[in-house]
Amino acid sequence: MDMNVKASEFLALLGSINPSSQAVGTLTTGWISLANVRTILALISTGALGALATVDANLQQALDAIGTGAKAITGKAIATIVAATGNDTQALINLQDHELDVNNGYQFVELTLTVGVAASETAGFLLGASARYEPASAFNQASVTQIVG
Repeated sequence: MDMNVKASEFLALLGSINPSSQAVGTLTTGWISLANVRTILALISTGALGALATVDANLQQALDAIGTGAKAITGKAIATIVAATGNDTQALINLQDHELDVNNGYQFVELTLTVGVAASETAGFLLGASARYEPASAFNQASVTQIVG
């Protein structure tokens, strides 16, 4: 790797679940195409969790940007984070493009973040790496407004 390459040139912020006090239920990043990247890193973050709260996250795959044929990706779910030990923690899920059901045309990914029992502070991000064309920052989602340095 070229030591002069900036992290923002080989990583792209493809999708996010913005930090919030998430009510009980499920939020998603929306469907992200893997046409421009070969590797995904999902970052899940918790803040203060409500009493007895649980947080689950997993990666789903689909045939298109509207979620046709959506299904879970085997082995791409975190162990449940619980209130007793899960305040202010992070979890990571790695995914490579060949782990999708590519033989059946799956090429879109979504991060799903589910809070159970009580509202909790959460956030989730999908980062893309190993871009097919550089810089990867060209594939940042529209909400990325600044890259400094």
